[in-house]
Amino acid sequence: MRAIWQGTVLAESEDTVVVEGNHYFPADSLQRQYFHDSEHSSDCRWKGRARYFHVEVDGERNADAAWYYPEPKPRAEHIRGRVAFWNGVEVER
Repeated sequence: MRAIWQGTVLAESEDTVVVEGNHYFPADSLQRQYFHDSEHSSDCRWKGRARYFHVEVDGERNADAAWYYPEPKPRAEHIRGRVAFWNGVEVER
């Protein structure tokens, strides 16, 4: 699977975990130069508190386009250390 934005591959892995239709990529599959910490967070009843990354490619920012759960709740432990995408980031095989 590949996560792509603005024609740039942000992450690529054969080891994704699908939860609620979202592919969670291993953190070590990210091209880290495109990711910048965001202050944004959100809460999920069963997964816990999500943190976000801004994605930046060629000077363009996609705010809060990637998220992860640094301390997932027990039912979501299988996505610890993984990152998912939205907001225009395409995930394809």
